[in-house]
Amino acid sequence: MDLNGNIEAALYEKRKWVLTDLLPSFNAAKAEPDTEKIIGDLRSLVSEIVSYREVLAADIAVNDFNAFLRLIERFAAESNRLTAYSQLWFSEDTQNQPALTFMGRVEQLLTDMYNETLFWGLWWKAIDDENAERLMGGAGDLRYFLERERAFKRHILTEAEEKIINVKDVNGINAVVTIYDMITSKYVFELDVDGQGRKKPLTRDALMSYAHHSNPDVREAAYKELFRVYRADEIVLSQMYAYRVRDWAAEHVRIRRHDSAIGVRNLSNDIPNAVVDTLLNVCVEESHVFHRYFSIKSKLLGLSKLRRYDIYASVNRDDGRLIPYSTAVETVLDSFNKFSPIVGSLAKRVFNEAHIDAEDRPNKRTGAFCYGVLPNMTPWVLMNYTGKPRQVATLAHELGHAVHALTASEHSVMTFHAPLPLAETASVFSEMLLTERMLSEEGRPEAKRALICSALDDIYATVLRQAYFVLFEREAHRMLAEGKNPVELNTLYLDLMRRQFGASVELTDDFQYEWMAIPHMFHTPFYCYAYSFGELLSLSLYNMYKEEGRGFVDKLLKILSYGGSASPQAILNEAGIDISDAGFWRGGFRVIDGFIDKLL
Repeated sequence: MDLNGNIEAALYEKRKWVLTDLLPSFNAAKAEPDTEKIIGDLRSLVSEIVSYREVLAADIAVNDFNAFLRLIERFAAESNRLTAYSQLWFSEDTQNQPALTFMGRVEQLLTDMYNETLFWGLWWKAIDDENAERLMGGAGDLRYFLERERAFKRHILTEAEEKIINVKDVNGINAVVTIYDMITSKYVFELDVDGQGRKKPLTRDALMSYAHHSNPDVREAAYKELFRVYRADEIVLSQMYAYRVRDWAAEHVRIRRHDSAIGVRNLSNDIPNAVVDTLLNVCVEESHVFHRYFSIKSKLLGLSKLRRYDIYASVNRDDGRLIPYSTAVETVLDSFNKFSPIVGSLAKRVFNEAHIDAEDRPNKRTGAFCYGVLPNMTPWVLMNYTGKPRQVATLAHELGHAVHALTASEHSVMTFHAPLPLAETASVFSEMLLTERMLSEEGRPEAKRALICSALDDIYATVLRQAYFVLFEREAHRMLAEGKNPVELNTLYLDLMRRQFGASVELTDDFQYEWMAIPHMFHTPFYCYAYSFGELLSLSLYNMYKEEGRGFVDKLLKILSYGGSASPQAILNEAGIDISDAGFWRGGFRVIDGFIDKLL
């Protein structure tokens, strides 16, 4: 018993992840990978793929085409290993020069290989519909992948042009985004955390944990420090974003002839433009729901009016407590197990295989993410755990992503990743499970209110805040395409924040710099509406779970098991959901209304 307890305790200690499941290391202490074999295998695969160049024709036999697809799958799997190792190694220390060099080497190597194999994707997009349907009919699990490739048929260029763009990206916009990560991950923030006049150096994640502090002066100081540091690099960061936006417009709108900047993301997500417009419009129309919450929260905090500094303030006066990492892990895994032992066992694999890095340390990438690399390979999870209660929900969120990937492990490497709009389904649902479990165990009314407020704070951050990020991006892309000065984006961002909060929140001008601290805008334009989509969807699914009980478990697991092997609409048909219906999205806000009612 003691031995098992010690083993469990060791699993739940904060430590760096282990990457050797991806690639063996010739220097384990420095995590330097031994890449020669995998690079040799990749070169051989590329040669085999290229040998099909003269074989690929509209009348190719189904069996021959399937044999070719197996090569493409193997190449994707092996290249995923290299890419994942390079990005995970860099994420654990963004100032590690060997890791940065390796990431650059991998990116250049794979770009060259992608260019050598580019011909097949161009051929596939160009063949006639009748033969494409014939070949997809025998492709099994890869059918949806092939359909999605052909969805970009009218946006492809010549092979020579596609190669030039690939090379351009490596040494152009991808390099700019990497430098953004390096600059912002190196930031050191200082805060007087005990009121004694002694400023303590903090990472960004540690700094923003004080946005939940019971003292309003501390909350304000944390935000002001965040903006002080980012504002010092305002010109550089604004220009980086301008390069990102102009590169996006030049390639996707002007050269590839997409109908709009956001239309590129919508097509990639297999979500019609009209559905995204409906989602964003409903978020704007229903913003009053959160205005009502902010009014209630201001009273709970004893404030005449909520300031933007106070949005995430804890209503629990005992918010100075820290939750040990081991307690957080055990709590999350227990809530998963009570929902489904399958879900619990899948989440536990992340710890059993040392695939989580939860330490909060300098130079480590900020925030949190889950990286699923291959089907049946346990994903890697990064977070910066400081012990604040809200980070327990972050842990549940990222482990939900891991469960989603593992639930879809029977699919191909090309189809196991959930489409972006559904990627938040398991993660948000996992947070709801945790909240419900904690509410059921808490007997003190004031503590229950604190838990509900914490959940509503997260829902706000995931629904309305993310929707307004995308509204900002849409307008920012338009402004920069018209040649506006990047610094003018500050005014745009502040104006949209005023519309977002209306009269419910007091807003100060320093929040105009916040957009520069949102990495998704630099990394993946228009990504953020997937959070609004996923949160509102998951709220509806959770409501179904409350109504149906245990019978819902299999339904959710079925939805998750699709991964990315079908369109979002086809997958959601399993739950009788029509994403084109504004009423569905409003239904998510009615669930939020129900949470707010519990505070009255």
